[in-house]
Amino acid sequence: MKKPNFIVFLTDDQGYGDLSCMGCEDFRTPRLDRMAHDGARFTDWYSNSPVCSPSRAALLSGRYPGNAGVRSILAGHRTATGLPQNTPTLASALKDLDYQTYMTGKWHLGLDEDSRPHQHGFDHWYGFMAGCIDYYSHIFYWGMNNPGPGVNPTHDLWEDGKELWQDGEYFTEMITQKALSYIRDAARDGRPFMLYVPYNAPHYPMHAPKEYMDRFPDLPWDRQVMAAMLATVDDSVGAILDEVERLGLAQDTCSFFMADNGPSRETRNWLDGTLDPYYGGSAGKLKGHKFSLYEGGMRVPGIMHWPGKIPGGQVLGEPCAAMDIFPTMLNAAGRDVSQYEVDGMDILPYVAEGDELSERTIYWEMGKQTAVRRGKWKLVINGQLVESSPPEDELHLANLEEDMGEKHNLKDVNPDVTEDLQHAAEDWRINIEERWEREFLPKKQGTVAH
Repeated sequence: MKKPNFIVFLTDDQGYGDLSCMGCEDFRTPRLDRMAHDGARFTDWYSNSPVCSPSRAALLSGRYPGNAGVRSILAGHRTATGLPQNTPTLASALKDLDYQTYMTGKWHLGLDEDSRPHQHGFDHWYGFMAGCIDYYSHIFYWGMNNPGPGVNPTHDLWEDGKELWQDGEYFTEMITQKALSYIRDAARDGRPFMLYVPYNAPHYPMHAPKEYMDRFPDLPWDRQVMAAMLATVDDSVGAILDEVERLGLAQDTCSFFMADNGPSRETRNWLDGTLDPYYGGSAGKLKGHKFSLYEGGMRVPGIMHWPGKIPGGQVLGEPCAAMDIFPTMLNAAGRDVSQYEVDGMDILPYVAEGDELSERTIYWEMGKQTAVRRGKWKLVINGQLVESSPPEDELHLANLEEDMGEKHNLKDVNPDVTEDLQHAAEDWRINIEERWEREFLPKKQGTVAH
């Protein structure tokens, strides 16, 4: 059997309500809508964290973030460590199967020499390593108004470990051009490939080309720039899938699109340090935002596309998560996933064959928050709506089939369900904490407080 190619698209801080096939009504994303129409769209797809570094670690490793070795947002200084080298990634596992492996975009899993993409299975990589950059100057600017060691503006654009300078070029388009180049190289080589395309859009700073802003003249500025940034991504995903088809690789290529977490309400939007809260992103009908374990923080758009393998027009409602991508793609490539430690599951039989998924329990953690979903039930412990806010509820139980917005707390109406899920979540969290203390904390990773 011919081994399939894989493309994983990831957006940054894109909310559940920021894609027209997911319910967005004030702007359209036609190419992603087409990807969904021709493949499978997930209504209950989750990131494994409401912030970026842990969610990326889970996607690439197939593990919960705490089992992968990354539980919080990683620091941006050049000596910051990150994803442990002994944590296998989708790239390293596929490379063992003679795959070509490429990344173009945002890494955010460590900046020191031992933590970069080439240390985690990528043959070639292009992009930046820290948490965010200016889209045109490509500098990482946290702390730029507070000069001092480790916080001065830092240029952050690289290819295979060598620094590049491409001032004035819009980074979303640069990511796409490099992706197209990698696909062409892979086609000439003839071996199967894995391409990871983690866009930083629509993460702040809120920058978009004028020609894209002009598409949405009637939207308020916040929403206009969000629409423009996502329109650039939409065109980019379309261009990449078009190139795959042009090269005759479509039938042999499995692609997945998702966001790393929910929409941001952060204030670091201007290079001059102006603190202007940005509310352009939308979680749709969901409660909470980035940093929150309510649905708005980690239920995100999810689309799987594989012409000839996955029936088109599917809308799938079973809960699935980013950690499922590793075992799904590795099994599709013919690798025995039992050789690896994974927390995710192979969902291809569910998507391609219509097999039922057995009921599963999915967990999340962020700071003092812990959450668990089992079937229709979702329990959040010490849930926060936004970053640094006090807990809204010590315990919040929701029936997501009837109340996806988690408006009604049913903990007192269903005490047995509440107690059962609370014990499960607390036991899981204890195991995460114990492993962290035993295995990962001694390595003194470059993280901010979790």
